[in-house]
Amino acid sequence: MKSIEQAQSDIVEQFVDLDDWMDRYAMIIDLGNELPPLPENLKTPDRLIEGCQSRVWLDAERNDDGALVFRADSDAIIVKGIIAMLVDVLSGHTPDEILGADLHFIHDIGLDEHLSPTRSNGLLAMLRQMKAYAAAYKAKRG
Repeated sequence: MKSIEQAQSDIVEQFVDLDDWMDRYAMIIDLGNELPPLPENLKTPDRLIEGCQSRVWLDAERNDDGALVFRADSDAIIVKGIIAMLVDVLSGHTPDEILGADLHFIHDIGLDEHLSPTRSNGLLAMLRQMKAYAAAYKAKRG
């Protein structure tokens, strides 16, 4: 399992040679297309992320090692790519690792400067929900 830092570095590496934002958006869409679809039975209102303009579903469960495994989907292609990157970086890590993560890749690839205000709010909402799952699982474990 890659560290959170390594996963972020891998994402940054994918974007480093893409100077044009149309190419960067195309990369984000490609990453979204690689995200396995969330089964329809998990696309429930309790998994919808509040604060996103698009519909984004997020599911988390703890594996046998105590790490969280995230699954997600969205009905918007750019947003699906964004949640795919977050899932790639945070999935497979412990609640403490997730809660302590400094997700600098968003800034490093320039995404924070190229999202509309509503998409930026959605990105923050996705991240908040992932950290909320981590906090809940951490509390559950005692």
